[in-house]
Amino acid sequence: MYINDLNSYLKNRFGKKIYKISLDAGMTCPNRDGTIDTRGCIFCSEGGSGDFAGSCSLSITEQINTGKTLVSKKIKNEDNTGQYIAYFQAYTNTYAPIDRLRTIYMEAATNKDIVAISIATRPDCIDAQIMDLIYEIHQIKPVFIELGLQTSNEESASFIRRGYTNKIFEDAINLITIYNDKLHSNNPIHIVVHTIIGLPNEDYPVMLETIKYINQFPIHGIKLQLLHILTNTDLAKEYEKNPFKVLSLEEYTDILIKLLENLREDIVIHRMTGDGPKNILIAPEWSKNKRNVLNYINKQLTLRDTVQGRCYSQDKGEY
Repeated sequence: MYINDLNSYLKNRFGKKIYKISLDAGMTCPNRDGTIDTRGCIFCSEGGSGDFAGSCSLSITEQINTGKTLVSKKIKNEDNTGQYIAYFQAYTNTYAPIDRLRTIYMEAATNKDIVAISIATRPDCIDAQIMDLIYEIHQIKPVFIELGLQTSNEESASFIRRGYTNKIFEDAINLITIYNDKLHSNNPIHIVVHTIIGLPNEDYPVMLETIKYINQFPIHGIKLQLLHILTNTDLAKEYEKNPFKVLSLEEYTDILIKLLENLREDIVIHRMTGDGPKNILIAPEWSKNKRNVLNYINKQLTLRDTVQGRCYSQDKGEY
């Protein structure tokens, strides 16, 4: 099984290993400010899924500089210099006045060490005005738009309080595609879709339907995320009140590989697991040891390829 992994894709595109710097631009979310809800998605932490991001009390440039210092020990090349993706991670990063968005995106895009911009957002927070700005930024540095889908199952989406229908997701994909058609190049604005493996009441066939759903659209990347139960979330309250099944490492890996086998081969794998902050992680406990998790997944991928006689290729870097 060929794994179209992010590390290899970035090395091929930029000529060297690229590191992500997670940023907090001080956004909120329509699922938190009362526009849709005030409680957020049921699984979302107080940090708005940006628990490893920088501090919003710092400027974007200051957060980038801090991030560079943190990853400097990982850099191993002739001149010990790195190139980075500015990852606007915390909360909904298109959910602000257009002038504010222009300021923060441009500050990142004009930084000499930043090679690309990654913007995590919601499909219901993308419109033509925002796409005009992203299209403009994309002329300076490549842009990745990361859309939180989580699941294509509408019942599950309602349970997790996603706050929008699949039709809204499809409309966002179609809008971005219109702008990609304008580019007439091999350098499109990349669409990366977030999914969650292990949502309550979702078995493998339901999760497979999400993959089949995603395969229909002109997306470029996917993040396959393990469900984490974190303290001070409504999911944690539900887990305490009505304990639901949490996948073991073996079960998760088995489902993950089956999903990968059904994913379009041109889609780049940006993540295969993910790790929650250890100080607020309730379950699954096994996910605290990221190195062990990745080693196990890699081993199982290799073993299955040996049995099936398929071609397997994966950079054992960060997912």
